[in-house]
Amino acid sequence: MRKVAIVTGGSSGIGKLVAKLLSESDYTVYDFSRSGTSAEDVNHIFCDVSDESSVVSSVNRVVELSGRIDLVINNAGMGISGAVEYSKSSDVIKQFDVNFFGCYYICKACIPYLRENRGRIVNICSVASDIPIPFQAFYSSSKAAVFSMSSALANELKPFGISVTSVLPGDVKTGFSANRIKDSEGNTLYDGRIEKSVSLMEEDEQSGMSAEYVASKIVGISLKNRVKPKYIIGFKYKIFSLLFKLLPLSLSNRIVGLIYAN
Repeated sequence: MRKVAIVTGGSSGIGKLVAKLLSESDYTVYDFSRSGTSAEDVNHIFCDVSDESSVVSSVNRVVELSGRIDLVINNAGMGISGAVEYSKSSDVIKQFDVNFFGCYYICKACIPYLRENRGRIVNICSVASDIPIPFQAFYSSSKAAVFSMSSALANELKPFGISVTSVLPGDVKTGFSANRIKDSEGNTLYDGRIEKSVSLMEEDEQSGMSAEYVASKIVGISLKNRVKPKYIIGFKYKIFSLLFKLLPLSLSNRIVGLIYAN
């Protein structure tokens, strides 16, 4: 019997490529997203990951169709940017509803089935989990929350043979930049630093790693016999993350500020 994988946000960008690669690796793959444009040989199931009832219904549908779940890749995500004091509460809540609570709902619904097959959870975080970015405080926070939950969950589920890992890509060239909810309110008060910071981040993203490269790394990690708790994708981002941990926090945070908040 073919193994079964769920990929959230699998209808576009990195998620679509991950779903396609898994389908080519002898997995039956289900894309959970609100769009119906999954890759060829990937099964689309409409799912709003920020709605727990939608998640439960979608997971139950997979079990009805395939009878098992072996791998879950929580890839669905969105981003907002802006100054903390001017950010709209509704945008912040949406940020956490999709990035954090969506991941939580999927994990919660899938764990009973993963337990049956000693399955695996792969949560896609971000280097921003390690290095908080000014004017993207809530994106950074939501991804850090996912990483913390993943680390705790790995120990909770270890006795059941379920492995959990976090994957932290650096800058990737996808449609994520164009889809970011940007709020420039207060930009004049902040001396233009809000728009400058976001513009710099988007330049980094558009000159970043290819989505194909990152997807291949995610799939390679997902199919390992054993996984580490955390993987950073991109050599320079591994260096940045290490330096951020080794340097005094006041210094490392000052460096980030000079780059993204100056």
